[in-house]
Amino acid sequence: MELYPLKFKPIYKERVWGGNRLTTALGRKIDSEKPVGESWELSAVKGDLSKVTNGFLKGNDIQELIEIYMGDIVGDKIYEKFGIEFPLLFKLIDSAERLSVQVHPDDKLALERHQAYGKTEMWYVLDAKLGAPIYSGFKQDMTKEQFAGYIKNGTLLDVMNVETANAGDVFFLPAGRIHAIGEGILIAEIQQTSDVTYRIYDWGRENNPETAREMHTDLALDAIDYKCYSDYKAKYALKKNEAVELVKSSYFTTNLLDFSESEKRDYALLDSFVVYMCFEGSAEIKCDGSSEHIEKGETVLIPAAINQVELIPDNAVKLLEVYID
Repeated sequence: MELYPLKFKPIYKERVWGGNRLTTALGRKIDSEKPVGESWELSAVKGDLSKVTNGFLKGNDIQELIEIYMGDIVGDKIYEKFGIEFPLLFKLIDSAERLSVQVHPDDKLALERHQAYGKTEMWYVLDAKLGAPIYSGFKQDMTKEQFAGYIKNGTLLDVMNVETANAGDVFFLPAGRIHAIGEGILIAEIQQTSDVTYRIYDWGRENNPETAREMHTDLALDAIDYKCYSDYKAKYALKKNEAVELVKSSYFTTNLLDFSESEKRDYALLDSFVVYMCFEGSAEIKCDGSSEHIEKGETVLIPAAINQVELIPDNAVKLLEVYID
């Protein structure tokens, strides 16, 4: 049978900083007594393999799909490089409180220390309360020794770059960039398949036995990019009914599609899967004789074997389009 647009069961993660906007803003029904901070929409992280919820492949996990269909799922070049491991992790993050200040190692360091991939990621802000902060990078260049001094003196925040988050903001976070999500923000996150995080500061929660989590300051020192950059927020111009590039990197490309008319996408020359993350409106996805509906808050995987897709909106639609180029 032919492949078709695939949906997956979200994997919910309870977090001390989590909130309830996955329910209030995106309509999710979540059975949890504790705050849920993350929904892993499509994951190949060991122990958290996403399972299909639609069509004849229902119940199969992402790794099983790649084992059976190989390049037809992910693309031939991607299969040659990553094998049965799906290379990206897609999340929704709801921060009722601030996340820890942290950093992720690059591929080289992560391989040496953890036999894992590094973690380059991006954030697309879906919603933010007025004045909600995003912490990304430094205000000034510094050395490892200077940084260690700020940590010791408890003055790290004095040298961190702070941005005000607004819906539609995009932040690209290469491995090595120190960062934190502030309170009151709902984010779509796209990242390498990796769960390696070095926590540096946790807003005092690390001193409370009920909320304390392990800190990794010593590991972080060799992972951080200590350079100051001129602009930490990605710039783009919103255009109706055409794709707008938000991020292009060797790890993933992300476009924004904002459309109210039928949109045809030609992937014949793209040797990659495509993932849609919908955050406004709904649409029918038609391709190769099959169709699937995508609703606000849903994530859909288009297998690499599908070359043409037509998106037929029910109303005004916004979604992220992600692939590896």
